[in-house]
Amino acid sequence: MITPSEIQKLIVAGIPDARVEVKDMTGTGDHFEIAVVSRAFGGKPVLEQHRMVFSILEKEMQDRIHAVKLKTRTP
Repeated sequence: MITPSEIQKLIVAGIPDARVEVKDMTGTGDHFEIAVVSRAFGGKPVLEQHRMVFSILEKEMQDRIHAVKLKTRTP
């Protein structure tokens, strides 16, 4: 199990200017809704933005995170 706070810290460590909101969608600690706002996404298509976030969470998604609903945007 991973906490929303841990996920937020991981993303901010990988994308330092990111504003991150994480919600546990089911209360089970493995399904999350994540919203990330960052200037680092500027000029990048949504798919590439999502890849940036998923690359940060890759290790956790092997065994601690089962599902993610992800929204990304620039400020």
